[in-house]
Amino acid sequence: MIEQSFSFIQALLQQTGLAQLWWGNVVMIAVGITMIYLAIAKRYEPFLLLGIGFSCIVANVPGSDLIQPGGLFDYAYKGVSLLIIPPLIFLGVGAMTDFGPMIANPKLVILGAGAHLGIFVALIGAKLIGFTLNEAGAIGIIGGADGPMAIFVTMKLAPHLLPQISVAAYSYMALMPLIQPPVMKLLTTKEERQISMAQLRKVSRLEKIAFPIVIAVIVNMFFPPVAPLITMLMLGNLLKEVLIVERLAKTMGNVLLDVITVTLTVAIGSTMVAQSFLSFKTLEIILLGLVAFVFGTGSGVLTAKLMNLFLKDKINPLIGSAGIASVPIAARVSHMVAVKENPANLLIYHAMGPNLAGVFGTAISGGIMLALLGVV
Repeated sequence: MIEQSFSFIQALLQQTGLAQLWWGNVVMIAVGITMIYLAIAKRYEPFLLLGIGFSCIVANVPGSDLIQPGGLFDYAYKGVSLLIIPPLIFLGVGAMTDFGPMIANPKLVILGAGAHLGIFVALIGAKLIGFTLNEAGAIGIIGGADGPMAIFVTMKLAPHLLPQISVAAYSYMALMPLIQPPVMKLLTTKEERQISMAQLRKVSRLEKIAFPIVIAVIVNMFFPPVAPLITMLMLGNLLKEVLIVERLAKTMGNVLLDVITVTLTVAIGSTMVAQSFLSFKTLEIILLGLVAFVFGTGSGVLTAKLMNLFLKDKINPLIGSAGIASVPIAARVSHMVAVKENPANLLIYHAMGPNLAGVFGTAISGGIMLALLGVV
């Protein structure tokens, strides 16, 4: 009787996912729990980490139908792999973005270029350790700190690396408040971190309306490989700035963007299945992504310090770190570090200038890669 009961229980367990559970799944479930902890306890970009962490946990529960072909998470991933979600993310971001700081102080665009050294450091590093040129280009774009752009370029250059690269890009974006401050403090003095900047000039409505139109024309003419993303960014911004379709702008910048963000994070987290994710190649990509973020942050700060050698009105070097494209996370980190040094030093508006310029810097870098490698 006891043997029959034991056999029955054993047969029952074989029909559940518990029989297929292995140590790798447990590790990835722990990773997902850690992400959720960081989102709740540390407030590290909860809009990103909660969805990624939760779907990572579910994806590593053996037997879950959600990640199987035809499952809900599988359809979410199709939106990413078919490059539907990234342009929609840019549409929503454009609808809630004020490009005024960049227009008001165009010299800060230089910081958006200077903070992209990490892309090329990671690219060279990836090539040196054995990745193909296409794979190295996709890995390098992590350093731009632009999740949708990283997905877009990766799908063109090395789609088989999309899980690792998208996870690295969004995880490091969420952890920027942890990664960037030590680098920023290491490369600046206390006096530099306390530099106050003059209030920016007021940007006219005509300038704000003309800006997205001009940028869309330039990008489609000179950088067609990445035009879908920047075009949607500019469309969203145009609808915001004309002030006659407020309902559309608010919907795109709030409701639509929220829905797409949840879909995106679920899609990314669902790719973190232990059987395919736990590999030495994944570890290499994660480490190269970290190197890219550190070098990008450092090069942005050093570019700002170099500019100060020629400027009468000094800029706070902390805003140089915002030159990587994670909007508005990088700008908030610059502001946060400055406020700790001087509570009256409000840098957020100034930091948004290079932060927004970083979006175009990453787009140009990605466009050049795609053009040089013959990818359209």
